[in-house]
Amino acid sequence: MRYPEYLKKNDLIMIPAPSAGVGRKLESFDCSLRVLHDEGYRTEETASVRLNDMRGGEAPVRAAELEQCFLREDAAAVFCAAGGDFLSEILPYIHWNVLRDHPKWLIGASDPTSLLYCYLTKYDTAVIYGMNAGSFDTGEIYPYVRDSLNILKGKRIVQRSCGRYASVPFADELVFDKETEWKCSQKKLDVRGRAIGGCLDVLKDLIGTKYENTKGFVRKYKNDGILWFLDVYSMPAEHVYRTLLQMRYAGWLEHASAIVLGRVLFESSETGMTYEEALRRACPDIPCVYNADIGHTDPYMTLILGAPARIRFGNGKGTLCFETKEAEE
Repeated sequence: MRYPEYLKKNDLIMIPAPSAGVGRKLESFDCSLRVLHDEGYRTEETASVRLNDMRGGEAPVRAAELEQCFLREDAAAVFCAAGGDFLSEILPYIHWNVLRDHPKWLIGASDPTSLLYCYLTKYDTAVIYGMNAGSFDTGEIYPYVRDSLNILKGKRIVQRSCGRYASVPFADELVFDKETEWKCSQKKLDVRGRAIGGCLDVLKDLIGTKYENTKGFVRKYKNDGILWFLDVYSMPAEHVYRTLLQMRYAGWLEHASAIVLGRVLFESSETGMTYEEALRRACPDIPCVYNADIGHTDPYMTLILGAPARIRFGNGKGTLCFETKEAEE
């Protein structure tokens, strides 16, 4: 596994818009950038970032701008500007050898999953999932935001489940109004594995395409165990169930040591099936954690996909630690 160099003070972060532009939320985006600047980083955006466009521009242009970010020798990381719905359009236009030959931290969340996942599984390069460039606009450096910033610096930390979470999607004010309770198919769990995953709404569209090499990844790291982190945005429970079955049929879940499912932002069911039932029916032989602090609801943990990880669960709470050789104690 290749680990790009972690960020240092005064490093340059390149920001493209491979998914959506941020023109509809410029104030919060600029607030997020101020946090990165206060941490001592410089940022530079590609031309399409500030478009008020759910596509962030035409697919070939977005792909070319992404490549420009990787070609910048003075850049330490590439931060996707935002999530959206249409990143997969750019996959055929990317010259993947550019990303392969100029490794940098590739960082994003939600729709950028397809980009991160391909880079991870095909080119054996670790990526960071959990935030986009516009994700630091909370107005306050909460502990989980500080965790994200520390992970970017290469610090080895233990991320802990938070006491409360924000249950109202896209509220004007971030309010942690509900008690957090992780759940698990076992009373207690302490498991290690090589981290893989992302937004399940996006991953389902990659299964069996030439842009992923999941089976190769799983074979290479089978002795570590494979620890799946799945973030669901709005898939009904039945769709999660069918996608998990498809992952199993495609060989993705071989050597899985556990599956960690985050809190679902927009829950729904067509038949009354619960997300717990979807997990238990599709993966009765794999330990499953659900309602975890990953994904679209605040607070969220930051994931170093491709790195060895350890997750522990007990009494409704959990911890997560990544164990990379490059990370400092």
